[in-house]
Amino acid sequence: MTAVWIGLAVVLLVVVLFLIGALKVAREYERAIVFRLGRLLAEPKGPGLFFLIPVVDRMVKVELRTITLNIPPQEVITKDNVSVRVNGVAYFRIVDPTAAVVNIENYMVATSQIAQTTLRSVLGQHSLDELLSEREKINTILQGIIDDQTGPWGIKVSIVELKDVEIPQGMQRAMARQAEAERERRAKVISSEGEFQASERLKDAAVVLEQHPVALQLRYLQTLIEISSSPSATVVFPVPIDFITTFLTKGDAGAAS
Repeated sequence: MTAVWIGLAVVLLVVVLFLIGALKVAREYERAIVFRLGRLLAEPKGPGLFFLIPVVDRMVKVELRTITLNIPPQEVITKDNVSVRVNGVAYFRIVDPTAAVVNIENYMVATSQIAQTTLRSVLGQHSLDELLSEREKINTILQGIIDDQTGPWGIKVSIVELKDVEIPQGMQRAMARQAEAERERRAKVISSEGEFQASERLKDAAVVLEQHPVALQLRYLQTLIEISSSPSATVVFPVPIDFITTFLTKGDAGAAS
């Protein structure tokens, strides 16, 4: 009788261990790719609870959340023969778990290598000015190329961004001198345009004063009023002969009448 109970206990223990080994859980953002005796089962398992046959089934879990991939710094020679170091970041997720397991050995390593080689290839086709001023365009090109290459692996690349562009010190100094020269050029252009506009206004004013001499006299009087309000004790104000002659002429005409 004791042997029977021992046998039942052993069987019960085997059943419990079997159930423990057979019960698996996949989270909402996970899928389980199951191989039964080396053969791929039709559909991924999960999310939730599912059963595997111990020893017979082998499971590979795949995460469906967006993965951040840092692209290490790459030495790149631009189209205008400038050597720069560029790094970046890529965001991708797995849309086909079966392809990510069956079609590629290690999708993380493969995606990283594709991103690095594509980064060097694409940036080598652009000049330094384009690299600095057209990042959005270059990011779009990188995203499209990497996404096409990783598509057969069940991977969707959503974003690729260039992070830092390290420029040699000599090139930085040259760019600083160029920027300074450009600012000086703009300042001179603005100054010359201002002088030109001022000369145009002075020319127009001279034409008006020439056509209306009384306006010139009124301007002199206005200037005299402005000077008189100054705290200076002595004011030297030049008066043109024509201005005095006008009043003298009017005075003589009044006396004669």
